[in-house]
Amino acid sequence: MMSTQLSTILQQIVNALTIGSIYALLAIGFSMVYGVLRLINFAHGDVFMLGAYFAFLVFQALESKFLTGILLAVVLTGITGLIIERAAFRPMRGAPEGNLFISSLAVSMLIQNGVIMILGPQPQSFLIPGFLGKSINIGDVVITNIAITIFVVTIILLIILVLFLTRTKLGISMRATASNLDACHLMGINVNIAIAVAFGVSSLIAGVGGILWATRYTIFNPFTGAVPGIKAFIGALIGGIGSLQGAVIGGYLLGMLEVLVVILLPPEFAGYRDVFVFLMLIVTLLVRPQGIMGKTEK
Repeated sequence: MMSTQLSTILQQIVNALTIGSIYALLAIGFSMVYGVLRLINFAHGDVFMLGAYFAFLVFQALESKFLTGILLAVVLTGITGLIIERAAFRPMRGAPEGNLFISSLAVSMLIQNGVIMILGPQPQSFLIPGFLGKSINIGDVVITNIAITIFVVTIILLIILVLFLTRTKLGISMRATASNLDACHLMGINVNIAIAVAFGVSSLIAGVGGILWATRYTIFNPFTGAVPGIKAFIGALIGGIGSLQGAVIGGYLLGMLEVLVVILLPPEFAGYRDVFVFLMLIVTLLVRPQGIMGKTEK
């Protein structure tokens, strides 16, 4: 029999891996877009929210099987990312960074208010298959199938992303564009395609994250992506904005920090865990402004 204290710690580690996985998926999108365009896309959290809504609508409209509905929703989210890049950011290519920043905020507000106008502000319920609601008990530690699914899906996506970036022509073009945009122009690389693919892939991954979030919490609304989006952005900064490895590290560090607040501090501090997330960001910016995996720009 495990002691109560050990069981609590192990249970919170499971929770940290679960929520950290979702933060990591979102943080990857922030770093990917920043890497190729030097843009902080604050609409990324809203694309995350759209993933949950697309899955919800597909299930309602087509009454499709769970996996089929998920795949369709993920594709729709990726297409949304391509549309956002083409309509909102490509026409402003070369404009001051402040203009791009304002444009991303405008896209964020447009998505949120568009969902409210079309579907209403009320929360929606996300129905999950019965097997995801089951759990495995290891002593006093409860590991739900949802937690296992979130972690496994995240690892699989990370592996696929690494293979895509290192083994495919499009992926190598994206890395080259992130390294030196001007040189890519001179070498004949189609920068527009590379940037569009970065938006599409990052949105697709965000859509998966949004669906996993809705699967875990079963309730979502038009503002669901706001807080996770901010935390994932903080994770990307802590890990090193522009570094995919750093985004993953930062996402899991945030998940672990939220758990440590619950474990180590009195219960009355649990509601203030977001404060500690921002404190971690401030400390990182003071000690290592480029982030854990980031490089100092010369």
